[in-house]
Amino acid sequence: MKFVAPNTLENDNVLLRIMNPSDFDALYQVAKDPLIWEQHPNKDRWKEDVFRQFFEAALASKSAYLIYDKKNNTCIGSTRYYGLDQVGRSIFVGFTFYARAYWGVGINPLVKEMMFDFAFNFVDSILMHVGAENYRSQKAVERLGAIKVAERIVSYVNEPERKNIEYMLQKSSWLRAKR
Repeated sequence: MKFVAPNTLENDNVLLRIMNPSDFDALYQVAKDPLIWEQHPNKDRWKEDVFRQFFEAALASKSAYLIYDKKNNTCIGSTRYYGLDQVGRSIFVGFTFYARAYWGVGINPLVKEMMFDFAFNFVDSILMHVGAENYRSQKAVERLGAIKVAERIVSYVNEPERKNIEYMLQKSSWLRAKR
């Protein structure tokens, strides 16, 4: 069975929809907040020209989502699948960011639960890269049950290489935690 990102993932609170070219303006309204990127390895991603490169890479991935708050019908961020390893039966989940109003209110676990549940139909482990200085995101990933497995220099599409922490979540651990 081949992994293909679904067009949508949805729960009671959020809708994830595959990104399309007309989504730039809505997503940039979220991304233009410099404080979102202050701990991120690419701190200038709030600038429109830098964000446009990020957005183009997201579109090219064909597995990047806009995240919508269903109650407010508002774009609140983005996330994606990438780096599928069919032999190793793993995939990365990441490039996630949210509007600051959605930090610490339980949206990230809801989004990741949908993504993980879908991906674990095809893979045995999910990997995540988090910037070495992005302590907020490191805590969020650890709360999901992922464990630190490595430190890596990561190449971002159209952006400089940066030091990242690599986390892993095993399917068996995820299923045990959901019981």
